[in-house]
Amino acid sequence: MAYDGFTTFNVSTQGGIAWVTFDYPPVNIQGLPMLEDLNKLANELEQDRDIKVVVFKSAHPEIFVAHADTNFLKDMSTTAVSRAEVALLDLQVTLERISKLPQATIAQIEGFARGGGHEFALACDMRFAARGKAKFMQMEVGMGILPCGGGASRMARQVGLGRALEIILGAEDFDADKAEAYGTINKALDADKITDHVKALAERIAHFPTESIQACKETVYASVDLPIAEALKEETYWLYQSMSKTPAQKRFQYADDNGAQFDMANQRAWNDLVIGIQDVK
Repeated sequence: MAYDGFTTFNVSTQGGIAWVTFDYPPVNIQGLPMLEDLNKLANELEQDRDIKVVVFKSAHPEIFVAHADTNFLKDMSTTAVSRAEVALLDLQVTLERISKLPQATIAQIEGFARGGGHEFALACDMRFAARGKAKFMQMEVGMGILPCGGGASRMARQVGLGRALEIILGAEDFDADKAEAYGTINKALDADKITDHVKALAERIAHFPTESIQACKETVYASVDLPIAEALKEETYWLYQSMSKTPAQKRFQYADDNGAQFDMANQRAWNDLVIGIQDVK
């Protein structure tokens, strides 16, 4: 599938990985053109079973994705509405689509990710940030509103209530190391190591079956949103989905035929075996 025709980023694909590089001068503002591009990208990725991992990064040396365009809100009505009348904002709908992509999504953050840019990163499955370059912030409380691209909702799920309120109500910058300590990112890395780390992880994930990747995502997200009894049912449901669409049975049979599960040497070597067994179709 050709990924072209975007105005706010470019896309290259190789080995089951889509590399999405934001490039929308002057500051990668998160406006309607970017949301339109992201929805178009989601349309294509949702149908592409060959792409297993999507990595989002930036061509700007200082910015990942800037805050949401203030034009979204400056013309918004100042009259409060009832809960029954509320509809999701375009920004919320778009970032939810990114969150629900069947592929594994990774944000490689090497610059500012404030406001909507931070909320975009939170909508990805995994986040890695460069020391000395990445900066995060939710500034909305100081503007008289609240994070409204899923930030207030996803933040607490990511870091817990108290830390989420500290970040949202404090409205100040924090760097990659503090983000790792808070739990808003997976890992802080030296700037000269982040690309290799993300590339290695993306390539490893891309070895695995498309359906298995999606099943893992669905069940992990269900574990956050559902009571444990319902989450366990989701695990079982997605187990059957993956068993019906992947060579899992053949791989279990191969392991059994070769005594893999009872071989102590294999117990020590699972890190490599999980890649090698991908050759069993």
